[in-house]
Amino acid sequence: MTPHNKAQKNEIAQTVIMPGDPLRATWIAKQFLKDARLVSDVRGIPAYTGSYNGKELTVMAHGMGIPSMGIYSYELYKFYDVETIIRVGSAGSYSKDVKVGDILIAQDVTSFSRYAEDIGVDVQNNTLRATDSLTTLACETAREQGIQTELCRVFCSESFYNKYSLEESIKRSQNAQAVEMEGFALYANAISLHKQALMLLTCSDSLVTGEAMSADDRQLKFGGMVKLALETALNL
Repeated sequence: MTPHNKAQKNEIAQTVIMPGDPLRATWIAKQFLKDARLVSDVRGIPAYTGSYNGKELTVMAHGMGIPSMGIYSYELYKFYDVETIIRVGSAGSYSKDVKVGDILIAQDVTSFSRYAEDIGVDVQNNTLRATDSLTTLACETAREQGIQTELCRVFCSESFYNKYSLEESIKRSQNAQAVEMEGFALYANAISLHKQALMLLTCSDSLVTGEAMSADDRQLKFGGMVKLALETALNL
């Protein structure tokens, strides 16, 4: 057990699906996992372990922001021998070509965060890559499942609200197509600990057009992304 996870070591699967929202973690576990059981709920962050088409998987929330993702993913990799984490979350679009509802595969993540540097990861151009083999597997799985996706660069922001215009934000993000708030810590931890990581995102709002999903849509329309994460995990 760790300060943030009360599960026993054998209660966490080697592959973990991680949404940010605790309620979404519960929804995924109940909707998709067979015999899902709650193995941790420290600080209101649930972790469920069950099976998906015969493969043992854990679904665990990670909260909001780089520090929160940094703590939860580090403990899973370091103390629970987790090999692969697939984050499933929402993103804002920086591009007119990325529309609300689109599913994104984050090939790399750029950020101004010092998180990677703080844990000793060498960062080139403020950018970290997902595990290449996992990115390839997700793309292949999407094609097999008939799920349309976009391979893209994502900016990981440390602020939800800031002073920058859209044009300034895009320039600062090294021309990323979308923005979210956790992926940089996940990729840094995976690189540091020689593990696998990938981030799948559903575009929930467009910073270009102002269009946004409703609260109900954010649950109902994230199913394709979750399905892709689960099927990718199944193919590991």
